[in-house]
Amino acid sequence: MDSIEFILRLLAAMAAGGLIGLEREWSNKSAGLKTNMLVAVGACIYVLISVNISQGSEQSDPSRIIGQIVTGIGFLGGGVILHKGLNIQGLTTAATIWCSAAVGSVAGLGYFLEAAFCTIAVLIINLFFQKIEVWIETNKLKSNAKDSNKKLD
Repeated sequence: MDSIEFILRLLAAMAAGGLIGLEREWSNKSAGLKTNMLVAVGACIYVLISVNISQGSEQSDPSRIIGQIVTGIGFLGGGVILHKGLNIQGLTTAATIWCSAAVGSVAGLGYFLEAAFCTIAVLIINLFFQKIEVWIETNKLKSNAKDSNKKLD
């Protein structure tokens, strides 16, 4: 792989992580712009190193590095999950960090279109499905309140 291809893949990971991070930053989440960019770029760099090392070698397997990225990011994501009593916070942020690493890995492999669609999927899930969750939760509360009132009658 030449330097231009290396840089393009790295820039793609940076852009994808940046878009995901902007959404997190806009939502006032703990892992925002820089975190998601660094996770995507870091995953991309490890994939690029692995791909470059494995070229011309039958003994090297780039997929092993990707497996290690998944494990390492799991520890990072675990650090943003908070447990307070019955409340658990940070699961979506942890999952988003994990997705940023995946998108960075996809970009590192040179799948630019796929990385773009993966980024869009993460953004759609975080932006629009949150509204659906809020709507469901609101309707659940209303339904529970109606059920409680019926029991009192």
